[in-house]
Amino acid sequence: MKRQFHLALAALCAFLAATVLAVALALWLDLPAGDQALLAQLLLPRLPLLLLVLLAACGIIAWTLHRVWRRHLAPPWLMTEELRLMLRARRSLRLAEQGAAAFSGLSVEINALADQRDALERDVLEQIQSAKATLEEERNRLAALMSELSQSVVVCNPDGRILLYNNRARREFQALAQEGGTAGALIGLGRSIFAVVERDLISHGLDSLQRQLDRGDQTRGVNFVTASHAGQLVRVQMAPVLSTAASGGRHLGGYVLMLDNITRTVELESRRDQILQQLTEGSRAALANIRAAVETLLDYGDIEAGQRDRFLSIISDEVRGMGSRLDQTLERYADSLKARWPLEEMQGADLIAAAQRRIEARLQIATRVDELDPSLWLKVDSYSLIQAIGYLASRLKESFGIRLLRFRLSPAPAGRLAHLDMVWTGAAVSTETLSSWELEAMNLSGEDSPLTLRDVMDRHGGELWFQRISASQQAYFRLLIPVAEPQDAAAVFAHGESRPEYYDFDLFLRRDQDRGLDGRALCDLSYTVFDTETTGLEPSAGDEIIQIGAVRIVNGRLLHHEGYEQLIDPRRPLPPAATAIHGITGEMLAGAPGIEQVLPGFHQLAEDTILVAHNAAFDMRFLQLKEAATGVRFSQPVLDTLLLSSVIHPNQESHKLEAIAERFGVSLVGRHTALGDAIVTAEIFLKMIPLLSAMGINTLEQALAAARQTYYARIEY
Repeated sequence: MKRQFHLALAALCAFLAATVLAVALALWLDLPAGDQALLAQLLLPRLPLLLLVLLAACGIIAWTLHRVWRRHLAPPWLMTEELRLMLRARRSLRLAEQGAAAFSGLSVEINALADQRDALERDVLEQIQSAKATLEEERNRLAALMSELSQSVVVCNPDGRILLYNNRARREFQALAQEGGTAGALIGLGRSIFAVVERDLISHGLDSLQRQLDRGDQTRGVNFVTASHAGQLVRVQMAPVLSTAASGGRHLGGYVLMLDNITRTVELESRRDQILQQLTEGSRAALANIRAAVETLLDYGDIEAGQRDRFLSIISDEVRGMGSRLDQTLERYADSLKARWPLEEMQGADLIAAAQRRIEARLQIATRVDELDPSLWLKVDSYSLIQAIGYLASRLKESFGIRLLRFRLSPAPAGRLAHLDMVWTGAAVSTETLSSWELEAMNLSGEDSPLTLRDVMDRHGGELWFQRISASQQAYFRLLIPVAEPQDAAAVFAHGESRPEYYDFDLFLRRDQDRGLDGRALCDLSYTVFDTETTGLEPSAGDEIIQIGAVRIVNGRLLHHEGYEQLIDPRRPLPPAATAIHGITGEMLAGAPGIEQVLPGFHQLAEDTILVAHNAAFDMRFLQLKEAATGVRFSQPVLDTLLLSSVIHPNQESHKLEAIAERFGVSLVGRHTALGDAIVTAEIFLKMIPLLSAMGINTLEQALAAARQTYYARIEY
């Protein structure tokens, strides 16, 4: 609007100048020749003064019109934009008093109406929340239950779009992605399950479930084993989610998948088979030789002493050889030969705390923690292991009268096991005594267990031994127990959320539509909002991406917990000026993967979604320049919040990310980090959708067309 006003003002001044010149020319032509010469003689020396007067008149007119514009023309346009923003995106916004008194008074009254609206809406919202409280409680209870299950569970709608999953499934899918050499996670709300399980297998399973349903079978379910793209074996149990049709019948409204990665199990079973085969084949010849020698000795009792010694030597050599092979097998394949017992992953600190409570409550022995690695996770049968620790403490109290027991927990040097030490001051335990304790059934304060200490250690594939420190008169039992991979921070959520968005039941009602993306409503689409940090601002001059961050929007929800962030080695020096902006240093990039490793994973993450970025032309240019080197092409539509801002607010002076965030009331968190900027951009984009709808821009095609008409769409990199 300001540009239009300036053009109109320039046109008006030009018109006035042209009018004055036309009138002067007409008068000049109407005068006789003598009068023309006299007039020229009078005016020509004064021509600069006349032009100055004309310019002054134009300036006075421009100043007057600008004042009129500022007080009477601009305020309605700006108030309209702010009012639209207040109604649909930033409800807490209030209009500023500007312009003439009439407009200032109007702003006051509009703000009063907005306050009344908010009060009424709060009252209605409280009533709605009260009515929905029971339903929300049930949904949150289901989400909490699903999130904490140790079984990997994924629920899909009939199109294979994921609408619910739990934390175990998220971790398992991420492990499958890492095995496949890609950084992108394979799981997410609205994403396709076919990234892990073949479409044909799912279709076959659905057909089988439908046949079971048609037959009226009570036990419904389908089991199959498939291989992931990384070659991991996954066992899948498939169960139906039934829906009631309008006709009254029941049909498949979706399905539940329970997945187990059985690669390790199959490998262990294969190794056991191989061991058995090796022992069988390796021992067959030795047993034949022993049998032949024994039969010869038995059949020929009067055999010569030299031959008898020779046969006995054969038997001895073969027996020693078999014994040696058995010892080597047991040493090399101990893990594969041990009986498997289900173990749980838990934090070492929690195990020590539980053992302390049990010992103090039942034995009245004081406990203390001397050394503890808080990052250490253990893979244990916690119940039997705590029983074993309590049993050892009770025997120490009975035999030696100890009153203080100290604990230490640290990783073993090899890294596969952890050292759990029970330390006391005083008498030592003899080897014979410890051996007898290991073989006795455990008893603690009248609580009997059929297990022995040795049974418990065998379950864990660990060991127990006694050590004495003579210099300090201290002694300790050391338990070697297996460690687990540290749990990822699944409970650390952005923006103060209480639980990740692991479910969206509204997706049950959403089906993939046959029409193209262009005709789909903006609120129905899934988006990947991303941002990049780079070595500089000139992609065509050799600058490189050093970080990509992204979040997803599904069903109108920003999924903070599905955020993606990856540093990238640019393989070129990082200018200090760039570091001053985003804070990324060369040391942080050392050892990071290259762009050719990262882009395939990011492409997988953004698959089947619309890309969204702020000043997207900049980021997309970097990606396009890497197409030839990586073989990855981002062909999906791209929406730019910079262009959409100029569509929604054409009269605002700035469309920088900071200015837009301030207008929409979005907090700037993690500015100039790829993930932080992506989150801010996503929150802004969600607030833009209702504003675009108010302007009649409802579909992707309409949004792209409106963005192409803006001034900023001409920017190229």
